Amino acid sequence: MSGNSFGNIFTLTTFGESHGEAIGGIIDGCPSDLKIDFDFIQHESDRRKPGQSHIVTQRKENDAVHFLSGIFEGLTTGAPIGFVINNENPKSKDYSHLKDTYRPSHADFTYQQKYGHRDYRGGGRSSARETACRVVAGAVAKLLLNHYNVQLFAYVSQVHNIKLNKSHTEINAADIEKNIIRCPDENTAQQMIEHIENIRKQGDTVGGTITCVVKNTPIGLGEPVFNKLHAELAKAMLSINAVKGFEYGAGFNSINYKGSELNDIFENKGGIHTKTNHSGGIQGGISNGEDIYFNVAFKPVATLMQPQQSVNSAGDEIILEGRGRHDPCVLPRAVPIVEAMAALVLADYLLLNKTTKL
Repeated sequence: MSGNSFGNIFTLTTFGESHGEAIGGIIDGCPSDLKIDFDFIQHESDRRKPGQSHIVTQRKENDAVHFLSGIFEGLTTGAPIGFVINNENPKSKDYSHLKDTYRPSHADFTYQQKYGHRDYRGGGRSSARETACRVVAGAVAKLLLNHYNVQLFAYVSQVHNIKLNKSHTEINAADIEKNIIRCPDENTAQQMIEHIENIRKQGDTVGGTITCVVKNTPIGLGEPVFNKLHAELAKAMLSINAVKGFEYGAGFNSINYKGSELNDIFENKGGIHTKTNHSGGIQGGISNGEDIYFNVAFKPVATLMQPQQSVNSAGDEIILEGRGRHDPCVLPRAVPIVEAMAALVLADYLLLNKTTKL
């Protein structure tokens, strides 16, 4: 199985399965002498871990991060940074009925057809548990970005048909962690939480949208023509489990404008900037110094606690009902994952940019 590594200079390779002994990763290309804040990294991991509230899966995992290499006396050495997260609370018997069964909209069928053998316990390698490794690497990337004053945050902007009617420019990042849904508006957050609670009682699931904002991005990140910054961000986001869509700047709403309305006019007020930012901080595939902002669409979780029609490996039609511990909505736990993948892209392209000119 290939495709387990991400990045060009600042790279991450992950390993492990949902119900194996452990998951982990190797971060390569991180510069030396970067001070590692272990408490910050663990805090980021805790934001993603299961069991943190009643509206997410109740699997209990501490997700304690154990570093194995690449750090000495609190500083990176420039060597590969290895880490593991032990799986402490798997309940593999919850998945024994799936050994020869294909769950609707899961990777069961495609993995079986491609590899001929699959780990059916919690989805194995296809499980979103793998994203815990991304969050650890993303936290290291955030520490690197802090040196360049690049700041980013993400938040839940829509759950099903409940939408936060605020622009990203109106958001106070300090409000994101004030509720369990991670929506920076208390009234909208409460509506989202109540809706998820009702959906869970029905044995159903819902999706929604996460918005991410990057501030103080240096001008010049991005490598045309095939490695445009927005293209790499799109790849990063679409690699996250359950993601079905990506848009940056005005996105799909661009079609509702005329060119004279959509163009970002330049002005010089203590430096060259744009009056508007429909471009989302990226023009020609290169960052222009304005805020980067984008939306990531997540589908409803595929595992339902209600009967669904499916087939088994013999082709027989069956009725399947979910068991075990699952999220009725992935969005609250996906916020740190979106941030992590954005941080990995920006750290990688920042280091790549430093090699393009003297």
